[in-house]
Amino acid sequence: MATVTKAVILAAGLGTRMLPATKAVPKEMLPVVDRPLIQYAVEEAVGAGITDIIFVVADGKEAICDHFQAGGRTERVLSAAGNIALADSVRAPAELAAFTFVRQDEPRGIAHAVACARKHVEGAPFALLFPDDLIIASRSPVAQIIDAFDRCGGSVIAVQEVDPADIPQYGICDPAEAGNPARLRGIVEKPSREEAPSNLGVVGRYILSETIFTHIDRLSPGKNGELQITDAFASQIAAGERVSAFRYEGTRYDTGRPLGLISANIAAALARPELRAQASESFARALQAGGR
Repeated sequence: MATVTKAVILAAGLGTRMLPATKAVPKEMLPVVDRPLIQYAVEEAVGAGITDIIFVVADGKEAICDHFQAGGRTERVLSAAGNIALADSVRAPAELAAFTFVRQDEPRGIAHAVACARKHVEGAPFALLFPDDLIIASRSPVAQIIDAFDRCGGSVIAVQEVDPADIPQYGICDPAEAGNPARLRGIVEKPSREEAPSNLGVVGRYILSETIFTHIDRLSPGKNGELQITDAFASQIAAGERVSAFRYEGTRYDTGRPLGLISANIAAALARPELRAQASESFARALQAGGR
């Protein structure tokens, strides 16, 4: 079976749920402790053995490109001042992997965004990450889902059990069997609570099989003229190809919402041994002060 060495990270969205903070700053560059959000996704992919990362960006996302390129002004000034350790930390993101940037000229859906990276990944399975979903885990969730892919092949979708009230916010999987990973007989985009086939909601981590672009080519635009990746999965299933749901180990934070970003910052700080004690004290004081 082919080895997964490439990942596509989608970073072309407008960040409307985080306005006005994202008016001039890409949502993917909002800080979680001392790193931009998107760096967590990159480090997660690299921790799974990914060597090549393709970012799908749009106008106004130049800061992402700058962050993952060496030789910027900050690095030069720090090096000239003799602050080598800090200069090295600024340079480090550029050395994590080989990076390619492609543009999505207009928002036409997730499947369209994936297709923008086609020439860089076609012909082999690849990982797909949504950086909005920050997952804190003892082992890279991308590594976990690659392991699942190695066992079952096909396309693999990361899922989590979601609260019934939140079902209309998710793509929901319809497993045909027990087990983990579990083969799917269907997937439904944002169904009502009553129509949902399960409570397994899709999380922004996938392995897409080498046939995915054949199925994207067959898609017709749906709501708002967008091409949905869930429809491409449905096309794979209809063609008899395997698509599986995988329940990963870890805690996911939806950083595309203000409360999710706040929660992610707290969790990420508490996960850092050098910050844990002071962070716990600071959060306790903030809670006490907020209750007054």
